[in-house]
Amino acid sequence: MPHNDGMNYAPKGKPNPVVKAVEFRFAAVALDHGHIYGMCNGLIEAGAELKWVYDPDPAKVDAFCKTFPQARVASSEEEIFTDPEVRLVASAAVPSERCALGMRVLSHNKDYFTDKAPFTTLEQLRQARAKTAETGLKYAVYYSERLHVESAVFAGQLIQEGAIGRVVQVIGLGPHRLNAPSRPEWFFQKERYGGILCDIGSHQIEQFLFFAGCKDAKVVQSKVANYNAPMYPELEDFGDATLIGDNGATHYFRVDWLTPEGLGTWGDGRTLILGTDGYIELRKYIDIARDPRGDHLYLVNKEGERHFSLAGKMGYPFFGQLILDCLNRTEHAMTQEHAFKAAELCLLAQQQAVVVSG
Repeated sequence: MPHNDGMNYAPKGKPNPVVKAVEFRFAAVALDHGHIYGMCNGLIEAGAELKWVYDPDPAKVDAFCKTFPQARVASSEEEIFTDPEVRLVASAAVPSERCALGMRVLSHNKDYFTDKAPFTTLEQLRQARAKTAETGLKYAVYYSERLHVESAVFAGQLIQEGAIGRVVQVIGLGPHRLNAPSRPEWFFQKERYGGILCDIGSHQIEQFLFFAGCKDAKVVQSKVANYNAPMYPELEDFGDATLIGDNGATHYFRVDWLTPEGLGTWGDGRTLILGTDGYIELRKYIDIARDPRGDHLYLVNKEGERHFSLAGKMGYPFFGQLILDCLNRTEHAMTQEHAFKAAELCLLAQQQAVVVSG
């Protein structure tokens, strides 16, 4: 997949199977966003077998099958939902349609794995909370900017080991390249994509909760703007927000669709994590003007200054953990409450955002 297009950025890691293929079969349904390729890559590398694919658009299915020829083309969602061998359904539907699909999946006694953002309204979140409580099934979310980034995986390990002490602030920068001509119609319709803080802002809030160890947070301020895309009046190409966690940690993040053409990748994503005993900086996708590869981590603490180049070294443990969680009904990959809390906070940030005139 092209490295200059975030919508179709699909990381590949080393195979690290936690099960035999026959032990965990899954299907892909709704191929509206290219993240489905990364989601499937991660599950397959962890040992899962991709059995089925379904989308009403034959062109999307044909393209998918060129990458994943092992997938059988289903004639309908129902063919997948009624297959007792399918344990999990992975999906990257239009954001506003992700919850309704999830409700259908869970109603057929299967776990659900959706691209972020998992919801576009608080009512959808309420429905999903009720359904997971009723069924005990999983509504897992692909927060890829932490889960599918090796430097972020390593940062989590360093924090758990106490390398920077107690985390007191996380700053997240999530710029993306617009690539407007390649975007589908729904991308520019706010009711369908949910707004910039709901959409790509969800990555940032999830990372804050994880790195800072928060169970909850309060949105202190948020704002959105359309600075550079007047031809798409419903598009927000800039957003930012400030949060305070329930443990006192603070968070500021900025997301935008303003990445210049001269950058060698789709977005210069960075995370800065301040602790009481040091700090970490992640340069996720590029180290500008220095190294076109991503996954750089800089660590400063009492032991000095260190740089880690982590591409190809950490792997992506989330996917194997998710498979085992589905099989064992555990919550090691990500708790359901964490996935939902990140979604709730991005919806609240979006809901109360001040609209800045461009």
